Amino acid sequence: MILACIMKGSKGPMVVLEYPGGRGGGMTADRYQDQVLDKVLFDYYVQMSEERGQVIFQQDGASCHRAKSTLAWLKRNKIKIFLHPSSSPDLSPIKPLWHWLKTIIRARSHPPTRLDELKAAIQDAWDQITEEDIEAH
Repeated sequence: MILACIMKGSKGPMVVLEYPGGRGGGMTADRYQDQVLDKVLFDYYVQMSEERGQVIFQQDGASCHRAKSTLAWLKRNKIKIFLHPSSSPDLSPIKPLWHWLKTIIRARSHPPTRLDELKAAIQDAWDQITEEDIEAH
């Protein structure tokens, strides 16, 4: 699973999330707060807020996003959230970029066959996506 931050006219950071998977090993609120909110979102949110004024954060309705501890983290860090109705991927501005990212990876002359190669391919694909691509999709 990957997570990336975008907003109009800005391509933010992207991270490949690390968790064991399987029963009890999925994305939990604690993992989400540690790997995404603390390490990726917070600095980008602060930077964009300083540059643009008020910024509203949008995330989907995943259980780790709606967890009481996650909502408390967002409140504690003064991050305003845009309510996202459940089962509404059409409201997600990043959704078309996931298709574009996969297209870039699939177009590689040597598709990744190992996890480390896949992670590198994802990062390379994200690096190729421009702010103009974000605006167009």
